[in-house]
Amino acid sequence: MRNYFFTSESVTEGHPDKIADRISDSILDAFLKEDRKQNLKLKEFSRVAIETIVFTGGCILVGQLTSKSFVNIPAVVRNTVKEIGYNLEWGYDPEYIAVITSIDPQSPDIAMGVNNPQEIESEEDIGAGDQGMMFGYATNETTQLMPAPIMLAHKLAQNLSKVRKSKILDYLGPDGKTQVTIYYENSKPRYIKDIVISNQHKDNV
Repeated sequence: MRNYFFTSESVTEGHPDKIADRISDSILDAFLKEDRKQNLKLKEFSRVAIETIVFTGGCILVGQLTSKSFVNIPAVVRNTVKEIGYNLEWGYDPEYIAVITSIDPQSPDIAMGVNNPQEIESEEDIGAGDQGMMFGYATNETTQLMPAPIMLAHKLAQNLSKVRKSKILDYLGPDGKTQVTIYYENSKPRYIKDIVISNQHKDNV
């Protein structure tokens, strides 16, 4: 049995990490939406592997894309940033940010792993075009089967967004972060040691 402190953090949708993820996801969604509009076969669907780098005043989109559909990528980026809640007041105006793209067709080597010589009729027929490593485990500490520190941090971050969007705290900006530290005794959570909440806010607060 072990005694220790366990800390987890969560960020709101205006955090740069989340902005980047949401832009990449929105671009993928936009291409798949256009694919469906054209009634393309599954094997003809877009292959989108685009990463987003966010910086002051703009973003850079890099990666690979093979598609029969057209998507106005800068428009998707600007709309996504606007939906998150950014504007001129918060220093990241979707109307004026620079959108730089460096996107190439999908590598033939990667395509070999995705393409199937047989007719592709279902998702099960498609090979893997990427790989990743994940860390995590199930636990009975919470009803979500996730560790208590990360679930509490997520809930705090969700409520930060809620009070911002509902104007309960109208001085909050889109970028925020929460952190929760819990003491574990004999590998079981006993008490919350620290809670840290930081959020972008107006100068007069």
